[in-house]
Amino acid sequence: MFCPRCKKLVSKDESVCPYCGLKNPGIWYKNNMVFTFLRDSDFVIKLIIGVNIFFYILSLIISSGISFSSNPLNFLSPDTRALIFMGASGRIPVDTYNLWWSFVSASYLHGSILHIGFNMLAFSQLYKYAYHFYGNTRTFIIYSISGISGFVLSYLSGTSVTIGASASICGLIGALFYYGKSRGGLHGTLVYKQVSGWIVSLVIFGLLFPGIDNLGHLGGFLGGLLSGFVLGYIEKRSDNAFNTILAFLIFVLTTVILLLSAVNCMNAIF
Repeated sequence: MFCPRCKKLVSKDESVCPYCGLKNPGIWYKNNMVFTFLRDSDFVIKLIIGVNIFFYILSLIISSGISFSSNPLNFLSPDTRALIFMGASGRIPVDTYNLWWSFVSASYLHGSILHIGFNMLAFSQLYKYAYHFYGNTRTFIIYSISGISGFVLSYLSGTSVTIGASASICGLIGALFYYGKSRGGLHGTLVYKQVSGWIVSLVIFGLLFPGIDNLGHLGGFLGGLLSGFVLGYIEKRSDNAFNTILAFLIFVLTTVILLLSAVNCMNAIF
């Protein structure tokens, strides 16, 4: 059989994969097709980017007016009504329309071509970076939970409408920050210093540019920091059934929410 993590040929009776160290690679759930896709980081990255692009295009299609502002930050922006309809988060969607599920869906919506372009570039690089330390299932969990924690804090702070993958991305930064600080040594210190530089850049960027949801970023960072601590990284704790099943349940929940959002959009179009 092929090892679910590294895809190398191993015996199904191996207690540990001799190539990547995965324990009991022959256990049924580790080789079930329903679960193994979550162990393929390239697939997850392409899937999340594809979903973000799909929903960005949908938001433009159902918008009553698209901004073609000369300001690059607002160029090709869908209108606020369309974003709320599709699952933007904040006080208005949650309090006025009872869209509690927007704490999940808002991570997959963006307000301009530059917004989605910057976020997806940062996401693909940071997800691959975090994957090396946490593995794919834990990285996916961290990414998803951080988005929720970011939008919850943003909502509690009184933000009217908020969207974007940046809360989840800040969660990856939080998990990497925890890894570097916890691991220590030369390698851990280098990671810690690099991530600290990113945090400073994010703070400066958030203060200089209007419309940045800084509390959403903070909530995402704290969610990633806590998730990294609870789940542990590869060197500290091996992957297990709980991580895989939790990642799968989060994936199913996210899929259901996004499908409902897409159906609402199709109804609006037709």
